[in-house]
Amino acid sequence: MWRQLLLYFRTHSYHADNCQAKDALQNENEEDIKTVQQLFKPMGSERTEMRKRQMAATQETPGTAQAQHNMGNRGPNACCFCWCCCCSCSCLTVRNQEEERARRTSHELQAEGIPNCEESPAPTLEEVNAWAQSFDKLMLTPAGRNAFREFLRTEFSEENMLFWMACEELKQESNKSVIEEKARLIYEDYISILSPKEVSLDSRVREVINRNMLEPSQHTFDDAQLQIYTLMHRDSYPRFMNSSIYKDLLRSLSEKSIEA
Repeated sequence: MWRQLLLYFRTHSYHADNCQAKDALQNENEEDIKTVQQLFKPMGSERTEMRKRQMAATQETPGTAQAQHNMGNRGPNACCFCWCCCCSCSCLTVRNQEEERARRTSHELQAEGIPNCEESPAPTLEEVNAWAQSFDKLMLTPAGRNAFREFLRTEFSEENMLFWMACEELKQESNKSVIEEKARLIYEDYISILSPKEVSLDSRVREVINRNMLEPSQHTFDDAQLQIYTLMHRDSYPRFMNSSIYKDLLRSLSEKSIEA
C-alpha cells in the first residue's frame, strides 16, 4: 500500500512540474514575440521622422538637379572609394570640383589668347643685328624681348620670359603690401607645381624661395630669376637666332634699308 501511495505522489508531482514548465515556456515565448514586435514597430515619432526624410529626399533643389544632370550617364556607384548611392559623396564632390577647375583653367587660357607684349617702337636694323651679338643685348630692349617672347610662345615656354619680367617688376616696388601681394601672385603663377605656367627650377632654388616667402621682398626670386635667365640663354637663345622669326625680321629690315 505504501508503495502504491509513493508511486501515486511521484506521478502526480511529475505531471504538475511538466505543466508548470510548459506554461512558463509558453509565457516566455509570448513575451519574446511581444518584445520583437515592439522593436520592429516604429513609434509615432519614428514614423513622423521617416516621413520627413522621404519628403526631403523627393524635394530636390535646382542646384542639386542641375548637378545630377551634369553627371550625364555616370551611375550612382561612380564613386571609386565607397559603394554608396549618395550623389553628394565626398570623393565625387572632389572629382567634380577638379573637373570644373580644369575646365575653368582651359577656358581662361583660351580667353587670354596671346598675352599683350611690351609697348615699344619698331626695332631698327642695327638693333636686330645687335641681338645676334649677345643674349644680354637681346634682353636689353623691349623690342628684343617681344621678338624673343614670340619665339618662346612657339616652343610653349613663354612662361620663362613672363616669370623673368614679373621678377623685374617686383624689384621696382617699394611698398611692403604691394611686394607681398606680387610675390604671392608670382609664386602661384610660376613656382607652384599646380600652376599650368610653372617654370623649371631645381630643388635647391625652390627651398630658397620657400624660405624667402616667409618674409617676401624685392629679391625673393633672385636665384630663380637667374636660373631661368641662364636657361633661356643656353637653351632657347641659339634656336631663336636660327628661327624664321628672327631671320624674317632681319630680312624685312634689310630690304627696307636697301629701298631707302
